[in-house]
Amino acid sequence: MQKESWSVVFYEDERGRRPVSEFLATLSEDARTAVVRDMTLLREFGIAVSFPTVRPVEGVRKLWELRTKTVDGAVRIFYVAQRGRQFILLHGFIKKTSKTPRQELAIATKRLRAVLNKE
Repeated sequence: MQKESWSVVFYEDERGRRPVSEFLATLSEDARTAVVRDMTLLREFGIAVSFPTVRPVEGVRKLWELRTKTVDGAVRIFYVAQRGRQFILLHGFIKKTSKTPRQELAIATKRLRAVLNKE
């Protein structure tokens, strides 16, 4: 029996821009390949994917991060799981410190609110 896969979609802002897609285009080919591999895990296994590949973001309900080690650095992509077996990729950045920068979290949280308000 074939299990139903999840879809992974890019958040789109009011101007039609897809920030995570744009971010991925800035990465080296090797780094982009690594991130796409982890996105494929989300597609195939959905919410069954666990640490260290994904983890919930502390203090922000429903916000998760995809964690990929790449040649460019530690890539993080914030996302939300939605009804209908869908992940929406909200924001991506290269993590340069041990703690997630507040500014990066603020961007993801703002986009999360926009997505949740559309439900």
